[in-house]
Amino acid sequence: MSGAGAPVSPQLNAKGLELVIIAASWHEKVMNGLLDGALRAARDAGIEEPRIVRVPGSFELPVAAARLAPDYDAVVALGVVIRGGTPHFEYVCQAATSGLTEVSVRTGVPVGFGLLTCDNDQQALDRAGLPAAPGFAGSKEDKGYEATSAALETALTLR
Repeated sequence: MSGAGAPVSPQLNAKGLELVIIAASWHEKVMNGLLDGALRAARDAGIEEPRIVRVPGSFELPVAAARLAPDYDAVVALGVVIRGGTPHFEYVCQAATSGLTEVSVRTGVPVGFGLLTCDNDQQALDRAGLPAAPGFAGSKEDKGYEATSAALETALTLR
């Protein structure tokens, strides 16, 4: 699992920071878990009502982030791309990753990278922060929470 070696984040006090969470719509169950984790991280850091913006898919995350970043202290981008039988996976992952990186560097606004790029559905479920349910042991990681914490911690560092 990729969580090995992850840093222990400090308890954040981001009260007063403006946060926008941009969430794609594909893979609803996984996206709901990612969004729940992101909202939990925001609340844990003192942000009660971040703005939530929905976009159709992960390919649209960078343009939304580019438009919104100048008005916020931190942006979180959440999406899921699962490998299929065509090269489409590589194109979407590369475009979204490059685009989000460019937004962050160009604007100086931290962009939390909550884009899951998975080979299969199980990998996405394992990273979605979903609770245990009958027939499902629960996710092993919570990438929505992690992406939000990283964006907020970076925003506080840059203040």
